[in-house]
Amino acid sequence: MTTLSSHAKRARYAAAAGALAIALFASLPLRAEDANPVLAKVNGSEIHQSDVNLAEEELGPSLAQMDPSAKKENVLAFLIDMKIVAKAAEDKKIEDRPEFKARLDFARNRLLMDNLLASEGKAAVTDDAMKKVYDEAAKQIQGEQEVHARHILVETEDEAKAIETQLKNGADFATLAKAKSKDPGGASDGGDLGFFTKDQMVPEFSAVAFSLEPGKISDPVKSQFGWHVIKVEEKRNRKAPDFAQVKPQIENYVTRKAQADYVAKLREGAKIERMDQASNTPAPAPDAAKPSDSKMAPAKK
Repeated sequence: MTTLSSHAKRARYAAAAGALAIALFASLPLRAEDANPVLAKVNGSEIHQSDVNLAEEELGPSLAQMDPSAKKENVLAFLIDMKIVAKAAEDKKIEDRPEFKARLDFARNRLLMDNLLASEGKAAVTDDAMKKVYDEAAKQIQGEQEVHARHILVETEDEAKAIETQLKNGADFATLAKAKSKDPGGASDGGDLGFFTKDQMVPEFSAVAFSLEPGKISDPVKSQFGWHVIKVEEKRNRKAPDFAQVKPQIENYVTRKAQADYVAKLREGAKIERMDQASNTPAPAPDAAKPSDSKMAPAKK
């Protein structure tokens, strides 16, 4: 005769077996249909989660302000309408029209190009490649002189001379800049321009600023903006920013250069005939923009 104790043991074994089964199933990978569930059907045609993800990528900016639930609902509604209208277009033989075929061919070629270039660019972005670009750019930057200066901008030479006299008699530069300067950005900061290199200012301004010793006040300087009185605060040799600070710019440059080089290589092996040019000369290949010093410049302080 089965005892109550036996029933209890069986119940415990069953519970343990059930818990083990749950644990084992939880550790199994999701099935493909679970990872990419069907969210809707339109006349039997399925819309999967992957379709929503792709549509979100394509629609991009128009969805930026929506919260996740509203975004999903709007994208799914769009895909449902798209399938309905696309079927109606098929029924009307839209795809047989020449203009549709031309646009479809263009879209196909564009998609093929974008995908291949994205792949080539991604493959080119290695730590070694980015470090090489950084080191080369850093060599060009290091040793270049920077000046930290203030200025007061006015409309006439007489105003500038009067301000110069006040400053040389002990007036505070920042106070006068706030009261007198016509430069709206500089006035609020007491005329402070931060650090800059020669090529970041108009030539007339740079020539004087880089010739002054720290602490000195300039004579009035005329530029296209008016008359300046300049005070140099500090001079230093420019330093390259840390690699981490400019890594996104370098990554972008390496990607674009790899893509441009790849296109140039393909052009070399292609037969290109320009029927719109009498000489039939192939158009020059696009080139990646060389990373300028300014892209590696640290933020002005």
